[in-house]
Amino acid sequence: MGEYIMKIAIYPGSFDPITNGHIDIIKRASSLFDKLIIGVTDDNNKESMFDIHERVAMIEGVVTDYDNVNVQTFNGLLIDFAKLKSAVVIIRGLRVLSDFEYEFKMAMMNRRLSQKVDTLFLMPSIQYVHISSSLIKEVAILGGDISTYVPRNILDKIKRKISAKK
Repeated sequence: MGEYIMKIAIYPGSFDPITNGHIDIIKRASSLFDKLIIGVTDDNNKESMFDIHERVAMIEGVVTDYDNVNVQTFNGLLIDFAKLKSAVVIIRGLRVLSDFEYEFKMAMMNRRLSQKVDTLFLMPSIQYVHISSSLIKEVAILGGDISTYVPRNILDKIKRKISAKK
């Protein structure tokens, strides 16, 4: 019998902020793989509410119950980070059909760049299908109730951040 190879997955994103939809994906992905790395990156195409260090700290605060999950930052190509971490899978969340075209193109490009790393699409539970970090921020800034979409400690951080900008 050959030696066991640990199955490592990467769940990448900006997580600005992390939502209950992200946590749903983390919970399920962590049960499928030996190790799940939450790869936090700065996406230059988006204006961030939280800096990368704040986001890492927030994510670390909500994944403490998952022994096989850790949080790391990365820059550059995701596929390079995946290879560096010996990941065999990239986890991507698909919420709605409009996500599919972009995610499909990214998965095909990553597959072209490395045949050793697959992409696994997971859909969040139905109550989170319509939410995104961008939508959460927009609703919060306009004074809407986002309490069912983010953990309590994240909600408090969002409220403090919005108050500080006023």
